Amino acid sequence: MKTTNKTRLALVPESQWPTSANDETRKRVYRSRKFLVQEFLKNGITRLSVNRVAHRNGGWKEGIAWDELQAIKSEVGYGEMTAVEVYPPNSEVVNVANMRHLWLCSEPIAGIGWYKQL
Repeated sequence: MKTTNKTRLALVPESQWPTSANDETRKRVYRSRKFLVQEFLKNGITRLSVNRVAHRNGGWKEGIAWDELQAIKSEVGYGEMTAVEVYPPNSEVVNVANMRHLWLCSEPIAGIGWYKQL
């Protein structure tokens, strides 16, 4: 199934990047009416951090669906790459904002995921 849920992300000039999370590993920032997407590169691994731009109860609004993340990944140029979310052990959880993080894999991970049968 191809995702057609375009989010219409636009590249944000560096002078307009959020300053609350200055990070030298941040390479690009995109924004649409609904989403803020920040791209980070560290140790050769790309991470996309995604949050809604709307606020609720003093924080980012919750609820980013799988198909929205898939569309975002495609729109920023990684549509043909596998991405993963990480759910760490309870003792390592960092949950300070309603953000989703996708780590892009240079190769598919053997045995993980569902793929079309050819």
